[in-house]
Amino acid sequence: MLEVSSCMKVSHFSLRMFASLLVVTLGLCYCRTDSNQTFLGIPQLFGPSEALLGEIVVFKCVMPNHPKNESVLLQLYNKDNDKRLGESTSLSGEAGTFTLLIKLSHEGNLECLARAQNNSHTMPTVSRTHHLRVVGQVELSEDENLELLCEITAGNHVSYKWQQNGQPISPSPSLHLSDNSLFISRTTSENIGYYTCMATNYYNQTVFSTSTSPDVEITVEDVVSAPDISFTVLKEDSYNYSAVVTCESTIGTLPVTFSLYNRTELVANVTSDNRRAIFKLPLVLDQYSGELQCNADNGAQVAHSQWVPLEVVSVGGPVTMHYDSDIGENFAVIGLRLYCKVAKGSHPRYQWFLNKTLLHDKGSFYYVVDQPPEQSILLLSVGRSSAGTYHCQVSDSFDNTTAISSWEQYLDKEVLNRPPVYVVAVVFGCFTALILLVSVCCIGVVYNRGLEMERRVVAYEGELDLREYGEDAGVVRSARGGEFDQTSEASADEWP
Repeated sequence: MLEVSSCMKVSHFSLRMFASLLVVTLGLCYCRTDSNQTFLGIPQLFGPSEALLGEIVVFKCVMPNHPKNESVLLQLYNKDNDKRLGESTSLSGEAGTFTLLIKLSHEGNLECLARAQNNSHTMPTVSRTHHLRVVGQVELSEDENLELLCEITAGNHVSYKWQQNGQPISPSPSLHLSDNSLFISRTTSENIGYYTCMATNYYNQTVFSTSTSPDVEITVEDVVSAPDISFTVLKEDSYNYSAVVTCESTIGTLPVTFSLYNRTELVANVTSDNRRAIFKLPLVLDQYSGELQCNADNGAQVAHSQWVPLEVVSVGGPVTMHYDSDIGENFAVIGLRLYCKVAKGSHPRYQWFLNKTLLHDKGSFYYVVDQPPEQSILLLSVGRSSAGTYHCQVSDSFDNTTAISSWEQYLDKEVLNRPPVYVVAVVFGCFTALILLVSVCCIGVVYNRGLEMERRVVAYEGELDLREYGEDAGVVRSARGGEFDQTSEASADEWP
């Protein structure tokens, strides 16, 4: 036992000495190896956290502690699928640049791997992960149809669910769901958003796996409305004028490109971010220079304005003014509407005056309603403040050196409520005619009554004559009848 033990002790001592010698040898080797290695440092990865499908984006990898005189290879990886997305070489500390045309496979956790190219003793380093979210974008015009398909690379017994902006999608009259497809007919602004498909398969009525697709962004462009076209005149100097043309649409997805045409000739085009464009053209007064039209295009539709003649007629001819009134209680005038109109002029400017004082747009008792070029209307509340002499004046809106005035009209409450002369004449004439008519009727009645009394008196006197002779009335009538018979017989004898 003792020898075995002693032998065992000797053997144990020999093994311990061998182990110590091995450790020292390995330590020396490690120290020699470590002394030849260099430390690159941790690279930093910069880039967008979200990108559109098909978009071109740039990622940069920076080495804060770049080794001197060392070439470093920088590689961009997708950690989730272990795909290398690009590589770049940094010679003296410049950042590595990676330009990507975004695909669905780019979505995931990205890393930048730094490796020394000419020094095998340098250990590679990896940056922190940078998550990239890939969004597919589909641009549609209003009233177009949309169909999305959810495709999987492997798996069976799969059920599909669709979400819009994180909310489950339910079928509707314009939205149909069928297995792995989603169909929208006649898209509107309500269909704008991010769409996601979730594929799930089951095993023994238990969820086995679930996979979610990248988001697809659906944008619906509003159709641009037909633009309104108008122009004003700008006086450059005494002999030169310009037409400032404005084209404007009320709705439509931006940006909108406006094109100005003079019949078939393109004058100019402008891309606008506020659905409004302004053009400037040379102009000759009192001369027809063609017709203008604006076209608006936002990619979804091309809309056209009406044709507008490019012609400016100077103000001329007489200026007429008239009014009508509003009647209140007791048939009193309580309000007036004064109208002013010029004989000709395509761009007139109307001005109203009370007692030679210019009336502005609105006052305590009046309001000016301009309807150029047709006319201008002055609304008046009849009272003490509104009494006075009114007239209007018209000039070109772009040049007020010459002006034409209307005749003056004095207006106040008493004058307005005084009956006009022709009304008094008509009333007096009607009253006179009525008197004459009544007089004629009365005279006729009196005359008829006199004739009737005369007939009665004559009849009465005849009856008195008969009574004086004392004859019987029947005998008299018989005798008179005989006389008539005798006369008839005598006439019969004379008839051939």
